[in-house]
Amino acid sequence: MEQSNNLCVTKERRGAMWISLLPLTLVWLSTTHSFARAEYCETVLQKCQSHVSWTRCYEDSIASCRLKGRSAVNFVHRWVNWTQEAEGSPTPHHRVQISSAALRRGRGAVSEDEVLLVATVISSTFFKLSTPPQGRGRRIRVIPDTPVQGTVLGELVLAVRAGNHPVKNLSQAIKLTFKHNKQLEDGTCVFWQESQLEDGTGYWSKSGCDTSYTGSGFICSCNHLSFFAVLVNPVLSVDKSDAVNLSYITYIGSALSIFFTIFSLIIYICLQRRRPEKAISVHLQLTGALLCLHLSFLLCCFWVVWQPNENEKDLVCQGLGLFLHWSLLATFSWTALEGFHLYLLLVRVFNIYVRKYLLKLSLVGWGLPTVIAVVCGFSGVYGKYRPELRDAKTHNSTAEICWMSSSRLLVSYVTTVAFPCLVILCNSCMLGLVVFKLWGLRAGTGGAESGGGSKKMNREKWIKLWKDCATVLGLSFVLGLPWGLASTTYISLPGIYAFTILNSLQGVFMFLWSLALSCKSRSDNNSSIRDPSTQKMMTTSFNN
Repeated sequence: MEQSNNLCVTKERRGAMWISLLPLTLVWLSTTHSFARAEYCETVLQKCQSHVSWTRCYEDSIASCRLKGRSAVNFVHRWVNWTQEAEGSPTPHHRVQISSAALRRGRGAVSEDEVLLVATVISSTFFKLSTPPQGRGRRIRVIPDTPVQGTVLGELVLAVRAGNHPVKNLSQAIKLTFKHNKQLEDGTCVFWQESQLEDGTGYWSKSGCDTSYTGSGFICSCNHLSFFAVLVNPVLSVDKSDAVNLSYITYIGSALSIFFTIFSLIIYICLQRRRPEKAISVHLQLTGALLCLHLSFLLCCFWVVWQPNENEKDLVCQGLGLFLHWSLLATFSWTALEGFHLYLLLVRVFNIYVRKYLLKLSLVGWGLPTVIAVVCGFSGVYGKYRPELRDAKTHNSTAEICWMSSSRLLVSYVTTVAFPCLVILCNSCMLGLVVFKLWGLRAGTGGAESGGGSKKMNREKWIKLWKDCATVLGLSFVLGLPWGLASTTYISLPGIYAFTILNSLQGVFMFLWSLALSCKSRSDNNSSIRDPSTQKMMTTSFNN
């Protein structure tokens, strides 16, 4: 009986012990299961991409994630003492310095001695830009900051989080360092501002961030924690090898243009004697202007090599600069007149009578450049020009050419930038009109040619399509449209090569156009059947 009572007491004690250990057991189980449920930091970004507000999901998740190993690539995830300044470098090019005040703000009311510091980098492709929030209806919502435009430095965004509470409006700013090994003109420290549309988009804002440049990187001083980046406008750099290649292309192309424009002049003179037409005369004048342009360019480049004189008042160099400026203006003037002549051909086809047509065109094509060049010459505009060339290894170097002095760049921009842009814009519209006319002519003659065999019809269609493409391509060079590639030289190295090749060889393309006109003239004399589309585009006559 006593043994049974002892057994009951033992069971009661064991039950009481299990009951007393139950809270600890539950705590241990919950801790174990929560640790098992915690995601790896490397997979958080992929999970949050399915959320509409993926940035908020990412900020919350990196505070509770765990690393697969002791460390992760491009990830700082450690506990730091909130009473001292903390720092970390997720990559060799990114560094974070957080003051103790910011760590205390992120700690909140929790009585712990350490705060979790998280810093990592994310590809900028995940951040989708949108327009800033605007007011709808009568209510206009004031935007506190202005979106900043630019390219993200290194295409990486630095994400920083400390503790579990938002950190903003700090009196002592945090410092973020973005190092780079590229040639940059300027940069702006920004953070990601999520759109109020709740669609996962946002915009870059510089509110609360100051930027300082150290030569090897940017230091951002911000009063809050978020997703940070540096927006830059990179300078297109040209290596020394590319600069040498471009120089050879320019010199060889200009020499070939001089050689072929001389043959083009001979062809146009022969065509003019055989069949005097105003279109051939306009082509003749444009070819002469191109010959002067390439010849003056080579002379201006080689004179400073032959005569390396430091005197700014070199009379020969001033004269060559005037000649180059006049040739360039004459080329664009006759290019504009080509577009005007094409306008008369396509729009005002019938009943055209222009008295002394070629004389009036010559007064504009040759007279206007002469007046401008003479006025600039008396103003002392011309001289040695030393552009600052940037390359990837040296910060800058200088090159010289007989052009306009560096202090008179306003004249250069007005006469050699604004005027060519206007000419290219007008001639682009004329080329579009040519394509429209060709399409109309082909559509109109398509029904009349439907009576032949299918194979013969397809062959003729391909031949006519080839002729139309060749006509449009040739007219694009006659109208000077390759000069429009100058805009691509600011954004890409292939654009520089394309601009250099096409424009240095413009005389060669003009020779091919003159050769096509010569073959067209011979085929028209030997055959009574003419293609009405390309005939109208390539030749025309006006009364004197």
